[in-house]
Amino acid sequence: MFDLRYHVASLTAVFLALIIGILVGVGISGKGFVSDSERKLLNEKIDSLHSQLDSATRRGDGLAKAQRAAQIFVKDAYPALMDQRLSGQRVALVFVGTEDGRTRSLVEQSLRDAGGGAPLRTQALKVPIDLPTLRHALAGHPALVALATRKTIGELGRRLGQDFVAGGDSPVWSLLGDDLLEEQSGNDGPAADAVVVARTVKPQSGVTARFLSGFYSGLGFGGLPAVGVERSQRGQPSAVPAFSKSGLSTVDDLDTEAGRLALVLLLGGANPGHYGLAKSAGDGVLPPIPAVAAGG
Repeated sequence: MFDLRYHVASLTAVFLALIIGILVGVGISGKGFVSDSERKLLNEKIDSLHSQLDSATRRGDGLAKAQRAAQIFVKDAYPALMDQRLSGQRVALVFVGTEDGRTRSLVEQSLRDAGGGAPLRTQALKVPIDLPTLRHALAGHPALVALATRKTIGELGRRLGQDFVAGGDSPVWSLLGDDLLEEQSGNDGPAADAVVVARTVKPQSGVTARFLSGFYSGLGFGGLPAVGVERSQRGQPSAVPAFSKSGLSTVDDLDTEAGRLALVLLLGGANPGHYGLAKSAGDGVLPPIPAVAAGG
């Protein structure tokens, strides 16, 4: 919708580098001198570069103004755009790592502003996982312990992700809950209509990375809205690449009105994609906003 894709400072550096390159080339060619025709051509190139920079600057200024105007619009229209969009929706929340109170508060605010209730249930996963411990907990259940290997751990993660969304009595979670969960709360019974996931730890590798990849894909199994979220400028590596690789939609600016609106739209069934203000937000800041049917 609105996204500042032109960075004038970077363009300035590029153009200056090109101009310097031309001037250096003049200095080292022809033992320090050039003909009048060559000098004229070089001056024309420099003038052309200046013209392109001026054009890029004006375009950047225009986009910056458009972005500011759009941000003001979203802020002013936020209550009306959010109103009752998630009424009756059951949304589950899962953290990879220790629960982050600020992120949880922003998710809850998003649901509340959209007419929804508190998260149906919330879990926080312990990472990294300990494969021998998981195998020990699954001993006596051949079909399940077969999933707890370095090769098949992604399938175990996928099964756990699907069961987290489905709710009810999950034998896998019953067996592994003590080893995989730091904390949990809410109602384990009903199925969720959508799910939000946030990562509070650094990127994982090896067995844990494969487990999480399967877990993320399990959350969105069957086309269920599943959204990976993070706050802007978090000071640690973004989780967006891991989320998107596993098929989750993403929002990278949950601490803004636009980010919370994007989350609500995605949870309500808007076009899946990657939204926000970071470079990874390839689909823009917001999904298309569905028209609200007039009351009758």
